[in-house]
Amino acid sequence: MNLNLTGNHLEITPAIRDYVIGKLDRVTRHFDHVIDVNVVMSVDKLRHKVEANVHVRGRDIHAESIEADMYAAIDALADKLDRQVLKHKEKAAVHRHDVAEIKRDVAADEARPGGAGTVPGALNE
Repeated sequence: MNLNLTGNHLEITPAIRDYVIGKLDRVTRHFDHVIDVNVVMSVDKLRHKVEANVHVRGRDIHAESIEADMYAAIDALADKLDRQVLKHKEKAAVHRHDVAEIKRDVAADEARPGGAGTVPGALNE
């Protein structure tokens, strides 16, 4: 996983970097096909905003969080990313299951006498 941290009006300290890496490990624990992560942190007066773009196999996931505290914003962002990654993982699993089921149905139809192109009840000569 490639991680890119950017700070707007904010210096990325080693403590913040380690905290972000620790929180994003939860995302990679649920879904190990994460290619890269871009995190942008910015401060506007009392607003601490954290945005993340996670590039996983087959999709880009975007989340952002605005809180009064930077660490709270990172926590909220990690929760949002975690939910989105789990949802993506579940959709991919359902899709794979549906495709496998369709292939089994087609194979069963072809193995049936008359093949897949016959119409039930029709006279086949």
